[in-house]
Amino acid sequence: MRPRIFLADDHPAVLKATTALLETQFEIVGNAVDGGTLVSEVIRLCPDAIVVDITMPVLNGIDAAHRLRETNPSVKIVFLTVHADHQFVEACMAEGALGYVLKAHMRVHLIPAIRAALVGKAYVCPYVST
Repeated sequence: MRPRIFLADDHPAVLKATTALLETQFEIVGNAVDGGTLVSEVIRLCPDAIVVDITMPVLNGIDAAHRLRETNPSVKIVFLTVHADHQFVEACMAEGALGYVLKAHMRVHLIPAIRAALVGKAYVCPYVST
């Protein structure tokens, strides 16, 4: 059985590209274009992991991660974002994220980040600022 993944990004082209990259190895159970929908759908669908952008309407990805961790502390979260600054990495990890991948490097780093998160290990794309 393939791990069940939920995707959240406010750019349809990114959702399409992410789905195409991941669907051969994971079951994509749904997606959202805003943080509010992300929270309600993840609670409803109970995926094994979520891949979420930081900058989204209604509720940003970091705040959505916070809400999800309140309802399900074991949820596996991987951020997929354009933000390379270490303050964003720290904020995401403080909310319980296990993965942090830059969109420009997702072809190489997203699948390993998800696989690491699924077994409880952290994975940060090596191209973020320190």
